Order: sequence, then C-alpha cells, then structure tokens
Amino acid sequence: MHNHIRIGTFSNKLALNQADDVASLIKPSGYTTKTITVDTKSKSLRELENGLLKGAFEVFVIPASFLPARLNDTLELIAFTKREGVNDVLISRKKTSLTAGLTIGTNSPRRIAFLKHFYPKTKIVSVPENIESRVKKLRADDYGLIISHSDAKRLEVENLIAEQIETSYFVPGVGQASIAVVCHKKLAFDKKEILQRWVNDEETEDCIRTERSFLKTFSAASNIPVFGYANYEGGLVTLKAGVISVNGKQVIKAKRTSTIAECKELGKKVAEEVLQNGGAALSR
Repeated sequence: MHNHIRIGTFSNKLALNQADDVASLIKPSGYTTKTITVDTKSKSLRELENGLLKGAFEVFVIPASFLPARLNDTLELIAFTKREGVNDVLISRKKTSLTAGLTIGTNSPRRIAFLKHFYPKTKIVSVPENIESRVKKLRADDYGLIISHSDAKRLEVENLIAEQIETSYFVPGVGQASIAVVCHKKLAFDKKEILQRWVNDEETEDCIRTERSFLKTFSAASNIPVFGYANYEGGLVTLKAGVISVNGKQVIKAKRTSTIAECKELGKKVAEEVLQNGGAALSR
C-alpha cells in the first residue's frame, strides 16, 4: 500500500509502547501503520536489521541508546522522537536515596561505573535483561533499580521513583530517552518525507547526532562505560561526554559548545579531547 508504513519492533511491552508512539505521530499525516513484531529471546538489533532487509517491515523502532556507533551500510537513521525524561532515576518500593547504601539492580556498564564512583557503599546485583522482568523482580525483592525517567514513564512506574539523578554528574548514555526510526536507504521518498516531517524532532536529532559523532570518533568496545549528553539552548548545542573506568575510579570527560552547523564537528572534538587526556587507555 502506498500510504501505509509497516513498523517493526520487539514483542515486549516497552518496545510495543515505543512503536505505538511512533504510529501516533504518523497518524495525522493520513498514512496508516501496522506494527509487526520480531519475537526473539536475544532482543538483538541484528534481528530487526534482518527483518527490515528481508522486507518484513519498512522501518523499525529502537531506543536511540541501543544503536551502535555505525549501522549497516544499507540502513539509514531517518528520525528521532522528541526527548523526554533523559535523566536516570532510582526506582524503589521505599522512600530512600542512593546515599543510603542500597542494593541496586542494573546491568549497564555506565550506571555500574557511576555508582561505584559516586556511591561506593552501593551493592550492585545483576538483573534480567528484559526491563519489564526487572520491574517485576523489584516488586518481589528488596532492591532498587536505576532506569531512565522515560522508561519509568512508559512502564507506568513513576509512582516508584524515589530519586531523580541529575545529568550534571550522572551523565546519560548516548541517545538516551529518544526512539530512533531506522529504514532502508531505498525506502520510498514520500515515506521518508512523512517520517521526517511527523516523527522527527529536529532539536533532538541535532543533539543525538552530536552525541553519536562523539561515539564514532571515540570508538570504544560496547562494554566500556562511555557517556554523552548534548542539550540545545539558544541556538547552541552543548555536549558533555567522556569515559569512566569499569571500577569507577577514573573519569575523563570534556564539555564544549558550538553552533548547530558545527555540531557533528563538536562531537569529534570532544572525543579527541577525551582520548588525548587519557581516555584512550580506558577505551581498550
């Protein structure tokens, strides 16, 4: 169908919620949508890529924070939804804070390293990969979770937020709190235009592409705790990004501001500064 877009995603609640958000943004355009799920235990980006390349769907949605620095050459990042709730939050059944020396469940290398650095009394435990399973386990066991505010909202657990963690020191991961839409480079022009006009938020796109420029230049392994957050204000983009050692003892970061026109170069310059100041040793 000409005025119809097939959207691929995973079959869990959070992924379906993200696909629904994108579909609702497309709806006013007059185009219809259908969500097609990839039911796999691995929840691997490769599964979505394969579905797209085989024609099972025309685009797929995925958290921008899950994207590697470089995509398959045949694919294109076509849109980023508006960022909301970019900061991390502490989810707990109790009224408490991170200074209390809690037991925290997370598998994120960045969050683990930041906890070791800023809250050394914290005990860290491994949790299920599926975020919905983490929340269920939280309700049954006596520990807290750290997730993004945007995920807490989507999972309807904002009532369990015990603490908002400031981005000034607990810097988010690259792309956090935005849904990325990926298509084949040969997708019909009219459909690309619809996605860019109705789904893409230009300020968010500028910021995340700045962060991704940092990530590409830094070129660290996926298990290295890298962070990067760009924000837009007054026609300028400010990027704070860096790397933290796995044990949390060493943080190397940089912060710079540039115009929108130079934002990709900004990401590259911040990465080069971090690498030159010792980040290269931590990225191996």
